[in-house]
Amino acid sequence: MNPGDRVRVERAGVTNEGVLMPSSTPDHLVVKLDGGYNVGIERADADVEVLESDAYDIESAQEESDASEISFDDDLPTVSLISTGGTIASTVDYRTGAVTAQFDAEDVLRAVPDLAGRANYRGRVVTNILSENMTPGVWQDLAEVVADEIRAGADGVVVMHGTDTMQFSASALSYMLDTPVPIVFTGSQRSADRPSSDNVMNAVCAVEAAKSDAAEVLVCMHASTSDDDCALHRGTRVRKNHTSRRDAFETVGAEPIGYVDYDAEEVEFRRDVAERGETELGVRTDLNENVDLLKFTPGMDLDRYAAMLEDADLDGLVVEGTGLGHVHTDLIPTLSSLVDDGVVVAMTSQCLEGRVCDRVYDTGRDLLDAGVVEAGDTLPGTAKVKLMWALANRGDPETAMTRSLAGELQERSVPWT
Repeated sequence: MNPGDRVRVERAGVTNEGVLMPSSTPDHLVVKLDGGYNVGIERADADVEVLESDAYDIESAQEESDASEISFDDDLPTVSLISTGGTIASTVDYRTGAVTAQFDAEDVLRAVPDLAGRANYRGRVVTNILSENMTPGVWQDLAEVVADEIRAGADGVVVMHGTDTMQFSASALSYMLDTPVPIVFTGSQRSADRPSSDNVMNAVCAVEAAKSDAAEVLVCMHASTSDDDCALHRGTRVRKNHTSRRDAFETVGAEPIGYVDYDAEEVEFRRDVAERGETELGVRTDLNENVDLLKFTPGMDLDRYAAMLEDADLDGLVVEGTGLGHVHTDLIPTLSSLVDDGVVVAMTSQCLEGRVCDRVYDTGRDLLDAGVVEAGDTLPGTAKVKLMWALANRGDPETAMTRSLAGELQERSVPWT
């Protein structure tokens, strides 16, 4: 049997049928199923039947995929592709059949030939991790690399990032950098081996956004389940709202800043956006990592959480409260004690829409009397990143949490649909 043959593989009572693919290890077979997924199967004790020889021309397909060349044109803008890992820069681990992050930025250029001719590219790899392994230290390294690329003349930056924590990293760079050019985060909900992968469209639209006249940190992902538009979200107002849909990302409380028409290759901004070249590059990457995010839920062991908070040696705490920003009355003395000890405590809401207002009910007024700061309609995750930054860079972080620093806090919360 050879790569390209259609095979039926039986092992341990499981039968898989599909096209045999090249494998990076002699101990495993790789079969592309009819649904588009690749599976890795241990050769040991596997019973393989060749159903059709040379059903797929693997060699020609590989030559075609390697044929893309990176060219430079003085008339094109320069876009820096910065890789941190994630599904958009991933491949199949043939040992397990699982998706692993291992492509660098130049691999993405070869994997997405549609990027050719749109810009001149430079590639940098900051790290190569799945986004659940992201850390504040990586945010700092990423911000420094992005700043270096802008200083070197990049007309725009595309950051390839895993989707699960993209909103946190986009928030971090929104505070760390004043940027004269677009910084566009993008990723992929579905890996490149799947027929429904969104990696090509998201990468292409992100590059188009990086060439635009905006000068903000943006997130560029599918606007719908169709392959027509990508939405551009402000980095501090975006949230991943679905585990697997291609249009998982949404701007909370407002319409996206803009859209990229995939076929027409046009960028349209529908809300006010900072314009290219209006701001000089500024870099402030200091963070205070002694900040936590506490989600209040009915029935939580208040004594246990009170003990944990008192022993945590925190400098900041973001509370994700109910409704207008409430917690159980018995938790308020703990929060008051933290404030007395110099901890900045900021209140956000678990609700997806609307803002905190602790002046309506007795519990809210008690929280204000305890020194808890209202964070308006700032998203809880964004508020945590903001407080980490504000503690390290602002003399009055309590006041900073009540004001919009990077578009995270809207003036009013009104229906937009």
